[in-house]
Amino acid sequence: MADGDPRSAEDRLIATYFRPIATHPAALGLADDAAMLAPPAGHDLVLTADAVISGVHFFPEDAADMVAKKALRVNLSDLAAKGARPIGFLLTLALPKSVPEAWLEQFARGLASDAELYACPLMGGDSVRTSGPVAISITAIGAVPTNTMVRRSGAQAGDVVMVTGTIGDAALGLELRDVVTAAKRWKLDNKYNNHLIRRYLLPQPRNALAEAIRVNASAAMDVSDGLVGDLGKLCDASGCSAEIEVARVPLSEAAASVVASEPAAIEKVLTGGDDYEIVCAVPPDRLSAFRAAADSARVPVAEIGRLTGVRTPPRFFARDGKAMLFKKTSFSHF
Repeated sequence: MADGDPRSAEDRLIATYFRPIATHPAALGLADDAAMLAPPAGHDLVLTADAVISGVHFFPEDAADMVAKKALRVNLSDLAAKGARPIGFLLTLALPKSVPEAWLEQFARGLASDAELYACPLMGGDSVRTSGPVAISITAIGAVPTNTMVRRSGAQAGDVVMVTGTIGDAALGLELRDVVTAAKRWKLDNKYNNHLIRRYLLPQPRNALAEAIRVNASAAMDVSDGLVGDLGKLCDASGCSAEIEVARVPLSEAAASVVASEPAAIEKVLTGGDDYEIVCAVPPDRLSAFRAAADSARVPVAEIGRLTGVRTPPRFFARDGKAMLFKKTSFSHF
């Protein structure tokens, strides 16, 4: 321990880097063994947990503040898809001895910035040493009015399939990081190259649309493992299927440029994952209200197809009307 300081190194780490982020009364100043949270009156708590691991979800050389923001945002994306308002989060941080103080300082700054931006303060957690890579696990806590959380299982035949933002950018960004010749192969200029890499580094969770999803969507989930596979999970939970027009799937200018240069890249766009957009089913009589709410929230949304009554995997149709076949439908850790 430091001269004259009775606290352990872990206690000092918490006090220096994380106590300033723990602004919610439930955190108890990070001075106890647990947080204490009362659900808002008339609300249910919504809990979600996701981890990001160096070498799996981010590169070891990535800036620590971007890593912190990604770790929090992938969880915020889950809350948004459930129609939940963020309340706070718990953090488990596993660090090798090789991580310098400067990395921790930058990590804490990024975490504090997004905790404030999304009104989602730190409430507690744990810090440990590891012989492996940096590992960050976050449990995010949100709230919805009682019995109104949007599940995967509420979609019905005839509902409209909507997605937010653009699809495929992050998967292409990861390809650019992994394959040094990809940018040249796709004939990308610096603007498009940087856009795709940025989308991999820093998700844009759609929390501004959470209330509109809660009020208007019959089912929803965030797109983390690829649109094809995640829509398939929603359909399976709802006991239905979907027919999707691939030409209507929203692409950024950068992603559209890649697909124009290499048409086979559309499979990576649709199945690659890391989008952290939202796919949802909206009943036709709620569609106008949903679009209006999205416009008000300044979140782009696109209609890409319809739910059908047959319980089979969703079908994705190319411009020529033929159903597409995929080598794999989504990213999987296992």
